[in-house]
Amino acid sequence: YVAAVYEHESILSPNPTALVDRQTALQLMGRNLDIYEQQVVAAARQGAQIIVFPEDGIHGFNFTRSSIYPYLDFVLHSHSVKWNPCREPYLFNDTEVLQRLSCMALKNKIFLVANLGTKQPCEHADPHCPPDGRYQFNTNAAFSDDGMLVATYRKHNLYFEYAFDTPPEPDYKLFDTPFAGKFGMFTCFDILFFEPAVNLIRKYNLKQVVYPTAWMNQLPLLSAVEFQQAFATAFNVNILAANIHHPSLGMTGSGIYTPVKSFIYHNMESYGGKLIVAEIPVITPDYKTSLESKTPGRVSEEGNEQLPPLFYAEMMYDNFTFIPVWGEQGELQVCANTLCCYLNYQRAVLSNEFYALGVFDGLHTVHGTYYVQACALVKCGGLSFSTCGEEVTDATAVIDFQLWGNMSTPYIFPLLLTSGITLDFADHMGWKNNHYFISKNRTSSGLLTAALYGRWYEKD
Repeated sequence: YVAAVYEHESILSPNPTALVDRQTALQLMGRNLDIYEQQVVAAARQGAQIIVFPEDGIHGFNFTRSSIYPYLDFVLHSHSVKWNPCREPYLFNDTEVLQRLSCMALKNKIFLVANLGTKQPCEHADPHCPPDGRYQFNTNAAFSDDGMLVATYRKHNLYFEYAFDTPPEPDYKLFDTPFAGKFGMFTCFDILFFEPAVNLIRKYNLKQVVYPTAWMNQLPLLSAVEFQQAFATAFNVNILAANIHHPSLGMTGSGIYTPVKSFIYHNMESYGGKLIVAEIPVITPDYKTSLESKTPGRVSEEGNEQLPPLFYAEMMYDNFTFIPVWGEQGELQVCANTLCCYLNYQRAVLSNEFYALGVFDGLHTVHGTYYVQACALVKCGGLSFSTCGEEVTDATAVIDFQLWGNMSTPYIFPLLLTSGITLDFADHMGWKNNHYFISKNRTSSGLLTAALYGRWYEKD
């Protein structure tokens, strides 16, 4: 099928904490929706059957609970009401944004997914009801190609979003399409947690995911395109990921991903939005990728050769244990807690770039709390130990490697990031003898990061 995602540079409120009336809010959102409309027309012309827009794209961000209120549409989060906002605009008040989105889908005969703020009154008898008597949700709305509102999803894992409420229960929301079957939805920070993202995919054996996000890149392990691809690979799904474009805030990185191919956009240099349109295969539930196993080698125990020194450095706000990756080739091992990481490597040409193999097995506690098991081969920022873990965007070293670890969780995201924030695909990956491994002969360009990023959800 043909899919489209749009990385949108939103027109932001100059003062998001100021209190404005609904008319003023609609004016600002209308300017963003005008751009959406142009992109829907352009995508439909290129044959797209579905288009996805980013999180916060219509209203922007940095609101307070009260200042976002005029920007919120009313939506019934219920399956019982069949509603076409474009054809039945009078059913509910405060639905101007939903009406415009619905009309774009209808006019262009395209499925459309967009993120907006929504409100829902609640009774004080409801123990979860906020003191002001209403819920405010960060919501994805999906419309069919005739403008019907077919699904709404309320973001579960909020990322410092004080304007919004967490829904009382996680939403598992799907919608059906004639061209690729069922799609699931979740938003931004949700991708790092079991609920609802992983559970949704497992429960419904989903193979297509739409993913609006407003993601601030964090190298070396959590760049947007790097993690989006890893998620598609780990769960054997297609992901349509639309990010916001604000390079000054570190926000860029969108794409259309299959488990074996990606169409991406990552641009920290220029401004303006970007439409990506790509044709990808429909993954059926019995589809298997051909990345399964070769047995990884083993680190030799014998010999008293001088092992490189262990050192510690902070990476992604976590205290990693590292071992330097020196010389043209070698076999290394580094452990922390119960996790041991192993690396066999060969460098085509020795450049003056410094790489290290790091391990972390523990609770990550900055900007969210979640348990990580990671084995990571990274290019360091300079030649000294203390530069390992720094954000690096360019590399020239082409490395053959096999990286594996005795991970304690089945949820492993294989990361493979190359120079200029581009993506590469592993030759082989998978489980063998209770170890997860990833291997690659000759990366397509200089290696920035090759990592196994494990999420041990039970220990969150």
